[in-house]
Amino acid sequence: MSGEKTIAVSDVSGSPLRGRGGHRIIIAGGGTGGHIFPAIAIANALKKLDSRAEILFVGAKGKMEMEKVPQAGYEIKGLDIAGFNRSSLIKNIWLPFKLIKSFFQVRSIMNAFKPQAVVGVGGYSTFPVLRLAQAKGIPTFIHESNSFAGKANMMLGRGATAVFVASGGMEKFFPKDKISVVGNPVRPVIAKSGNIGKGEALGFFGLEEGKPAVLVVGGSLGARSINEAVAEGLDALISAGLQVIWQTGKTDAAKWVGAANGKKGIWVGDFITQMEQAYAAADVVISRAGAMAIAELGVVKKPVVFVPYPFAAEDHQTANAMHLVNDHAALLVADSEVKENLLPTVIELAKDIIKQEELKSAIAKHGVVNADEKIATAILNVLN
Repeated sequence: MSGEKTIAVSDVSGSPLRGRGGHRIIIAGGGTGGHIFPAIAIANALKKLDSRAEILFVGAKGKMEMEKVPQAGYEIKGLDIAGFNRSSLIKNIWLPFKLIKSFFQVRSIMNAFKPQAVVGVGGYSTFPVLRLAQAKGIPTFIHESNSFAGKANMMLGRGATAVFVASGGMEKFFPKDKISVVGNPVRPVIAKSGNIGKGEALGFFGLEEGKPAVLVVGGSLGARSINEAVAEGLDALISAGLQVIWQTGKTDAAKWVGAANGKKGIWVGDFITQMEQAYAAADVVISRAGAMAIAELGVVKKPVVFVPYPFAAEDHQTANAMHLVNDHAALLVADSEVKENLLPTVIELAKDIIKQEELKSAIAKHGVVNADEKIATAILNVLN
């Protein structure tokens, strides 16, 4: 496997690589925006470097990738697969049958598409797709976005051609000679948020200039603890002279919209389609600590108060957040302390310009804008 160690990730000029091109590549995974958006970024980078590349996504039926991937212009096949349900063990009775069925579905997809490489980004569909590809001797590549690797990725890492990670210290999860530290792919439009004027961005949300704005993002499905704290504290935020851009997520969206009804200086919605505007408008951010959120916040250089989701696998969100907190690049409020401590922490930070600048400077060191090109270049270097 010594040849795998020499995979080049330095050529990120964006010019097409030498070779025959037109490669067929499967990208597997999804479930959350933290997996889907990096996957799409990698696909776009592959197409930029190899305009004739054929890319097929494989995801889980019923998950958001089945909607977001076609919107990005790519074909996707769905598998009948689900993960282990920790809250209701009885629901896991069909899990082995779904896994077996998914392997048959993957076999059919591969026989038809004949991929020359398979990329896994995490999510339910990653394991059966990469496992079968490895059994067939097809080069496989893993992108692990978190600072604490998932069990499936750890099992797949042993047979992978290369493992791309966001940060150092991942040797405890993957073979050292297969690791390339590249960062997390960020949507190009996010990287350009700095080109948007603050006044324009505030106007996009119907807010006014001259008042600090707090951006609240709990993820595509929402974060109940954060939403409850914000709903109860809207008057306190307004009294402190703050404005709020509040992405509630889909869960109980109507309830949260109702909580903001009639209050001035509050934009509320279940999903922000143009996050670049939200980042440009924000002075302070409240966020979960998923890998994608952390990657984007590093690129846009925003002061953030993280509230890690405590039930994420292996509590990886806390590990993600602490990586920045220990570097004095972010603040953290535990999910169990949100009701008491979140809004006082945010209000204090919004009034402390010096602290904001310290956090901006520190988190900027973690921003990576070309991870997608590094990954795409490395994959094509193997295939060419």
